[in-house]
Amino acid sequence: MSGTGILIACLALTIAGSAPPLPALQPLQKNAVVLAFGDSLTYGTGAPPAQSYPSILEKIIARKVINAGIPGEDTRHALARLPRLLERYHPSLLILCHGANDLLQNFSELQAAENIRGMIRMAVGRGIQVVLIGVPYPGHLVSQPSFYASIAKELAIPFTRDALAKILVEPPLRSDSIHPNARGYRLLAEAIADFLQKCGAISKQTPDQRQGEPLTPT
Repeated sequence: MSGTGILIACLALTIAGSAPPLPALQPLQKNAVVLAFGDSLTYGTGAPPAQSYPSILEKIIARKVINAGIPGEDTRHALARLPRLLERYHPSLLILCHGANDLLQNFSELQAAENIRGMIRMAVGRGIQVVLIGVPYPGHLVSQPSFYASIAKELAIPFTRDALAKILVEPPLRSDSIHPNARGYRLLAEAIADFLQKCGAISKQTPDQRQGEPLTPT
């Protein structure tokens, strides 16, 4: 692991040690649908479609996972797109990973935060559980906007700060400066599955469910 990677791991352990308990999720039924909603990071840019994180996550958790990622989308357009997907798929869980394109284009963080807040409220208002994934600043992957943690605390939803950041900070796990490669997406899917387990949404996964030996950064 690189020096930067070690620093991130240490920071993550420090944060985990002082963080309050995660908000609990209701267990997902076997026929539950999970909607993975986001931009190119959800779509899987940088890897074949079958190696996107939603595709891998579906195999790990043994629930249907819809890949609803659109490359280049910002949070304003995402907020407008989400309602029809919720109506179409009736998911039990929304995994929200958005904001990267707002940050890339230097859009207002205040507006991005309000759009993300609106998406979460839209889902929760329909009885849909939500998990929020933090997105780091492009070009400065050891930090991310504070609004992710603030929104999660405000709306009492599970939030993972490091699932994506600890992958993007490692060059061997990236296809370019802002996207994971196939190995990186697998690690992201495994991290999200572990997070869902910690929140109570799924039971502990076995090595067989993980489709082979788990991959970890080196």
